[in-house]
Amino acid sequence: MTASSARRTTAARSPLAAASAIAVAGALLLTGCGDQTKDKSKDSGSSVSSAPLAAKLPKDIRDKGKIEVGSDIAYAPVEFKDSSGNAVGLDPDLAAALGKQLGVTLEFQNGTFDALLTGLRSGRYDIAMSAMTDNKNRQQGVDPDTGKKVGEGVDFVDYLTAGVSIYTRKGDTQGINGWSDLCGKKIAVERGTVSNDLAKAEAKKCPSGKKLTIEPFDDDQQSQTRLRSGGVDAASSDFPVAAYAVKTSGGGKDFQTVGQQVEAAPYGIAVAKKDTQLRDALQAAMNAIIKSGEYQKILEKWGAQDGAVKQSVINGGK
Repeated sequence: MTASSARRTTAARSPLAAASAIAVAGALLLTGCGDQTKDKSKDSGSSVSSAPLAAKLPKDIRDKGKIEVGSDIAYAPVEFKDSSGNAVGLDPDLAAALGKQLGVTLEFQNGTFDALLTGLRSGRYDIAMSAMTDNKNRQQGVDPDTGKKVGEGVDFVDYLTAGVSIYTRKGDTQGINGWSDLCGKKIAVERGTVSNDLAKAEAKKCPSGKKLTIEPFDDDQQSQTRLRSGGVDAASSDFPVAAYAVKTSGGGKDFQTVGQQVEAAPYGIAVAKKDTQLRDALQAAMNAIIKSGEYQKILEKWGAQDGAVKQSVINGGK
């Protein structure tokens, strides 16, 4: 993805569960997210021979026995690292369930969010699964800032819906109750996300003398740190992440969400355009776990059940 063409959230979806429903994993959130190293944990899958959907995979993936997944593993509760350095969260759990259907391991590799699609195109990863919003710009490889094509697009296997939220220090909202209240303020966002896109769009509307200052960071943990220290007035991220931060940071004493979530859209697993067989295998596996009920159990574990989809589709983002 290019900076803004790899945004985290969007495609027809309902709001995710409120902050109180977000599960506290009791895990240590790590801030390092740009090392591009493999995560030592491997989401377990059953053997190829016994897996019900193994035959749908490309032969090279079956022979390799794994699907390499690019992910920004600092976005709790969707994906983050536990105290042992293992990838945990909603996406890793769903990936493990997909692996059982396909008979391979889905191995998460850590990278900065705005470089994941670039890594996918270059062959560093087989897929990208990182709370990534499926939208037309990403499908077509278009930079939303310029409207120009900057690379080959990707296909998405959609699996969840979520929106974008703003949060502030608790008890210090600075009069912010939505995007239109940000002129004259400072906001922290993760680079290359929908939050970043929305902030840029809002900044263009601000009158002279009330500039919206945008501070982009490599990962969401850095944005939270900046807000916590008082360096900015607000931060923005996908609703499940904002809600998790509100519930867990400082024992729930650091942040509060303000206003309503916006830009509800689908999360999708990104697959290179040429890899249609892999794409279709992942879609079949996702629909299999939706049908079996395992999908619903995983979403409930992470408080994401309100974003559930009834069926996985390809490129459902607008």
